[in-house]
Amino acid sequence: MKLVTIEEKGRPHTGVLNDDIGTVRDLSPVADDIGGVLDVISGGDVALDMIDGVVFEAPEIPLTDVRLMAPIPRPRKNIAAVGRNYLDHAKEFSDSGFDASERQSVPDYPIIFDKAVTSVVGPYDNIDTSNDPSGTTDYEGELGVVIGLPGKGISPERAMDHVFGYTVINDVTARELQKRHVQWHIGKSPDTFCPMGPCIVTKDELDITESWLRTRVNGELRQEAPISAMIFDIP
Repeated sequence: MKLVTIEEKGRPHTGVLNDDIGTVRDLSPVADDIGGVLDVISGGDVALDMIDGVVFEAPEIPLTDVRLMAPIPRPRKNIAAVGRNYLDHAKEFSDSGFDASERQSVPDYPIIFDKAVTSVVGPYDNIDTSNDPSGTTDYEGELGVVIGLPGKGISPERAMDHVFGYTVINDVTARELQKRHVQWHIGKSPDTFCPMGPCIVTKDELDITESWLRTRVNGELRQEAPISAMIFDIP
């Protein structure tokens, strides 16, 4: 299932995307009690089963008639991220001159940073580069792992039980701010610096170990790597 948040008459509605034919099923008229995408994530299999039972009764709207928001327009917490987690990018970033750390190009341990919830925008919204006074705005296509079941101290063997699904994120960065302040939050978190979506794909529909991440700019392929090339994998 591909879950989306659409803007309909100025209000967010939860929907199910069919990108093969360019439509979305608006769930609000048939299952208003489902709530937003965050509520579906919290509801887990029960919520997904409820959607399965009514989705074909929901009105089908052409994507051209709606605005796709971020699937989670306002996350409950900052987005936790792992930096330099693909071998090629780790080496590229180390050689770029924007890495203020003294770490080796391939880290021994995950480099954890976060992006503010206020940086999240829709997948096709504008990125306001005026929020970067250094003029060094950069992009990175990233896999977003959406957590469902809460927990802590989870073993690698059980980690995937807590994954709800996946999305894509543009990890926009003010590179000079990232370098200047050593810690990455300030360079990663200006408003509009986290385009998300267009959808969340539930984990049952995607074999993530066989998937590739590709980033295109104006149709030109700029980044390409298999998810299996992560230095630190999901579990």
